[in-house]
Amino acid sequence: MRLAVISDVHGNLLALEAVLKDITTRAVDDIVNLGDWVAGPLWPRETFELLAELGIKSVRGNHDRWATDRPDDQMPPAGRFARDALTPTQRETLHALPATIEVAGRGGEILACHGTPTDDMQNLLEEPLDGRIAPASREAVATRLGADANRQVILCGHSHRQALVTGPNGCLILNPGSVGCPAFADLPAAAHWEHRSPHARYAILTKRNNRWGADLIALEYDWNAAAKQAETLGWPKWATMLATGSVS
Repeated sequence: MRLAVISDVHGNLLALEAVLKDITTRAVDDIVNLGDWVAGPLWPRETFELLAELGIKSVRGNHDRWATDRPDDQMPPAGRFARDALTPTQRETLHALPATIEVAGRGGEILACHGTPTDDMQNLLEEPLDGRIAPASREAVATRLGADANRQVILCGHSHRQALVTGPNGCLILNPGSVGCPAFADLPAAAHWEHRSPHARYAILTKRNNRWGADLIALEYDWNAAAKQAETLGWPKWATMLATGSVS
């Protein structure tokens, strides 16, 4: 079995197209999307339309949920930009996505979520530390997983940080990274995080000889064109982040 795992596209149509093209060369059985489809000042409606047309299995990210259940004064500016670009029906489609899905396998082998199985705003594998993001403790990960630690594989996103770890009870935890948003231009603390790069990230989960493994993939794409789109629309911090992978 080979499963392509994407997450956190954030309206970056160019990065998504590059990832989808690469996936076609890798003989996968299916694709799953871990949420946050469109929130960003790039191509929100076009990104929604492409993902909806392809019918890719998807869980709901926090930004997808906010598409209908947050007032403007509680929305990040880029989230408001994306929401305003969508039709009411498209917003409702995002909000109606499930919080978790069992992707494949017998007996619930693989569980997909955005943040943790119970909280789309909580990173599963990371936590804040002295103004930066750091790996979470083993105890914290176990608490966040709860009974789902008995799964063979947990797929998560939200942090935009690509990772593959063995978690509680030997479960494999995979974060494919972000397709279209390597850092967080709207979050000042992100300027103090580790160095990142502008690549479009995703992963291929594979089962061979009854063992799960993954390829963590970072693709080149025309990130200068994505940065130009953000700059043209009046989002210079996003332009810097897209072109360099860092907020500053």
